[in-house]
Amino acid sequence: MKKIINFSKAFLPCTILSAVLIVSGIFRIATKGINFGIDFKPGLIEEIRIAPTAMELSYSGSAKLTIDTAETGIDIIISGSGAENRTETFTYESNATVGELAAALNKIEGLSAKAVLPANTSSSGLFVNSAVGNVITENSFRVYGATDASVTIDDVRSAVESVKGAAVKALGTGMNVSYQIRVADSGEAGSSKNLQDSIVKALEGKFGADKVAVVKTDFIGSQFSKSLVGQSVALVLATLFLIWLYATIRFHWDFAMGSVLAVIHDALIMISFIAWIQMEFSTTTLAAVLTIIGYSINATVVILDRIRANMKLIDTKKFNDIINASLTDTLSRSIITTITTLFAVCSLYIFATGSIKDFALALIVGLISGCYSSIYISNAFVSAMRRKWTPESGIHHSLPKVKKMPVAEDAE
Repeated sequence: MKKIINFSKAFLPCTILSAVLIVSGIFRIATKGINFGIDFKPGLIEEIRIAPTAMELSYSGSAKLTIDTAETGIDIIISGSGAENRTETFTYESNATVGELAAALNKIEGLSAKAVLPANTSSSGLFVNSAVGNVITENSFRVYGATDASVTIDDVRSAVESVKGAAVKALGTGMNVSYQIRVADSGEAGSSKNLQDSIVKALEGKFGADKVAVVKTDFIGSQFSKSLVGQSVALVLATLFLIWLYATIRFHWDFAMGSVLAVIHDALIMISFIAWIQMEFSTTTLAAVLTIIGYSINATVVILDRIRANMKLIDTKKFNDIINASLTDTLSRSIITTITTLFAVCSLYIFATGSIKDFALALIVGLISGCYSSIYISNAFVSAMRRKWTPESGIHHSLPKVKKMPVAEDAE
């Protein structure tokens, strides 16, 4: 007969451990707070790159010239009244250096291109400043080259230290690294534009006006951020209620409450972890929490379903015997499911960048917590509620009568 593992011995210690971890998370939130992302608080996020100007362009014709940069090359879109609407494509493969690319661009009537970097510099990875748009006019229009590798994140932080509350994070690596600068917004009229100007001026003052390019700018207002916070809380509460309702219909109230406590436990453990490492809490992180809630309830329902079945199969006066036998039956399933999922999530964490990396890290913590809570937290509650259980009391949901089998002795 298969050896039964005595999981119930660890119910109390595991409950105490979880309580300590959750209380420590609450303490951290009360003292340090949660590092809310731009989705949950008003503010500005600006992604910038510190890179030298590779070429300067100007256009004196009557048409409208627009430049689009990509990984493989650049496109010049010619449009407007009196012009033949067309797109000229210049690949980096055919124009391997800045000098060759400038010479090719000069063939377009009215367009003047001058290489600023040495003519033999690689043309790969050129980009434009989103803050000034991508329309080429008579004024000097800058096209930037690869990121200046000598610039570090500490250099950027020191440059924007005059901007109150500015937080800097590096995105990407090597020649494609960019810097995400986040600043809280006061909500006053024109404050967003002032913040953008302050950040750019601070960076230009340190690195030079010809080396600072804005890649992307995002802004969220205070009204929208408050609404999003409220909607997120309502979403989580609605999810928990629907899980409780489903488990109550399928099982019994104590089984349902045990499953809900398990998913609440997992959510609190993830939030505590996020608070301790000060990971940015964004809509991506919220998605990770909701994903784990769904994952955890699935694992818990499998175990509770086995407990319900074993109540008709196992002849014992101790409900913990049924719990231990059920957890032993489903242990390999719980471990294998968690480990195989972790393989995919760990790969995502290792190879991804930015918010996806944070999403994967939150999932790793949630997967481990979900497996643990499905075994110990939910069943600890059910065990406590069934202390006075007797075989005659059964459960409200009937199952086909099966010959009862004797339970094996608990493994010490």
